[in-house]
Amino acid sequence: MTYPESWTLPLAEAINVGMDWIVAWMRGISRAISGGLGIAVSAVQSLLIEAPWVASLTVFALIAWQGGGWKLAVQAFMILLYVLVSGYWVPAMRTLSLVLVALPLSVLIGFGIGYLGFRSRRARHLVMPILDLMQTVPPFAYLIPILLLFGFGPVVGLIASVVFAIPPMVRNTILGLQSISPVVLESARMSGCSRRQQFAWVELPTALPQMLVGVNQTTMATLSMVIIAAIIGGFDDIGWAVLSAMRKAQFGQSLLSGAVIVLLAILLDRVSAAYAARQLPTASYSGLPVSRFVAILAMVVTTAVLAAHMFPAFREWPAGLIYSPAQAVNDATTDFIRTYGDLMAEVKNAIQFFILLPVKLGLERAIVPFTWGMTLTPAMKTAYWVLAFASCAVAFGFARWKAGVTVLVLAGVIYFGTTGLPWLTVLLLMTLVAYKVGGTSLALFSGSSVAFLLITGLWEQAMISVYLCSVAVFLCIVFGGMMGIWAASSRTVSGIIRPVNDTLQTLPQFVLLIPALMLFQVGDFTALLAIIAYAIVPMIRYTENGLRTVPKTLIDAGRSCGCSNWQLFWQVRLPQALPQILVGINQTILYSLGMLAIAALVGTTGLGQAIFVALGEANAGAGLVAGLGMALIAMTTDRILQAVIPQRGAMDQPQA
Repeated sequence: MTYPESWTLPLAEAINVGMDWIVAWMRGISRAISGGLGIAVSAVQSLLIEAPWVASLTVFALIAWQGGGWKLAVQAFMILLYVLVSGYWVPAMRTLSLVLVALPLSVLIGFGIGYLGFRSRRARHLVMPILDLMQTVPPFAYLIPILLLFGFGPVVGLIASVVFAIPPMVRNTILGLQSISPVVLESARMSGCSRRQQFAWVELPTALPQMLVGVNQTTMATLSMVIIAAIIGGFDDIGWAVLSAMRKAQFGQSLLSGAVIVLLAILLDRVSAAYAARQLPTASYSGLPVSRFVAILAMVVTTAVLAAHMFPAFREWPAGLIYSPAQAVNDATTDFIRTYGDLMAEVKNAIQFFILLPVKLGLERAIVPFTWGMTLTPAMKTAYWVLAFASCAVAFGFARWKAGVTVLVLAGVIYFGTTGLPWLTVLLLMTLVAYKVGGTSLALFSGSSVAFLLITGLWEQAMISVYLCSVAVFLCIVFGGMMGIWAASSRTVSGIIRPVNDTLQTLPQFVLLIPALMLFQVGDFTALLAIIAYAIVPMIRYTENGLRTVPKTLIDAGRSCGCSNWQLFWQVRLPQALPQILVGINQTILYSLGMLAIAALVGTTGLGQAIFVALGEANAGAGLVAGLGMALIAMTTDRILQAVIPQRGAMDQPQA
């Protein structure tokens, strides 16, 4: 039942020894890098803050106009005007300075690694697993070695942002270069191009649209790290404003400052996407020639600077014109809690006692007089297992053996709970499932991942993380799937849900904790709500998209066969959409695991808390081991589902 403590290996201690040697060896180099990056950040920050707001706003609007036309320019102007009116202009410019330094570094490094991966198959086989780790290991885990190497300050957040933002650029670079037609490359060689000419005149222009998609995704990834950068950098930017408001439980201030990050993300996303779209052959807008645009930009900036010198209000936004409804939001939240607090407490306790605790501890330990008003008697336990084995036998008799095994496994999980399962059972079960869907290599990877959690002593924390994510994913599948089905059947509902999904995905993860924390205090239930709010979006989107893309010919064929709407959904649309829905489930699982580290701030006790404890102690080994454990859970789940999806797609194809 319990893995012996004497069988664990001191992997964290070994990493700490190696980290001490690396820090001592690289101290001079790391401090020089830190100093150089610090100068760059300070220079960009001074430029953005000292420049008159009217000049900065005009420049951003013109850049948006050059990329996407007057509509995008108006959007940029209105977004930046909100930042001004809300009083967050200076913190937003500090955040933007971090992004403007981190983005070129991420793009250049990502392009270099991507090009190397394209040219060398051996390098690509090495790069891809590293990218998986970079995108699944929580950023808090690798903040510790970055802190030890580069010290505290904005540069640490900058480097963490670069590490987090590199993978999208690498993947899109490889994808763009691989998508070049062999005919094009052969034509370049026949024309006598050297290797350098082929790269500059053929490969780079052809792959540029896809690489610009990578730039867009890298921009968003860089911006998503601003609050984490604020935690370790002490940088008085917009991320620090969100973090400070969260620590003070100020819902209004955190919501408004979080809205600034959302709007900046939307602005950068729209502008970078517009410039990427201009490179496509079907682009309808090309903008002005570069020389003419630069001349107009210089003229407008000069005029704006002169106006700022003549009128002080054009240099610094007047304090009397700043409007912030933060206190009104705080008062409304307090009134809501005062009115409905008892009802919310009842809902929280009901879900805690009848859903969360049984999944975590199992019926045997969760059913106690304090929560359920009774205890399990021997007769009840016997009846439960008789019913479980009878259901298993029925499943074996009327369905395939997989259904019987599934029933038996679910019965064991419900009875013993996630944290009470025998470790050997979980190890064998995960290995066998991986072997069944993906063969020997996937079975070895899955088994090794479970073994890693055992030998590093992370088993208990890992099972707590699995329990919370399992409940969150189940609820996301149920409610997200229902919302996706509803959106697929109504364009009005789809139009309402789409901006909500966009907001949930661009809103900083920390901000999602604030309403749950204000309404339900700390605990697993609060963390569950935050995880669901972040992870439900891909389930909604992939379900809706999968149902909408079912070929019309199949739907017409179903109607001609006399199918009712109910039969049409269950026998035609759902089977055809199932591969995309499985992708949505896959993404929901990864999103929930990614949010788990953030949710540790409100009281969870799994791997996320282990990472935060290691961060507080500057224990690089413990943090990296816990982060790697979380990454292995995510990667194992991802690979198993990726192996299932092609099988389902093949099963759903019409047979000749």
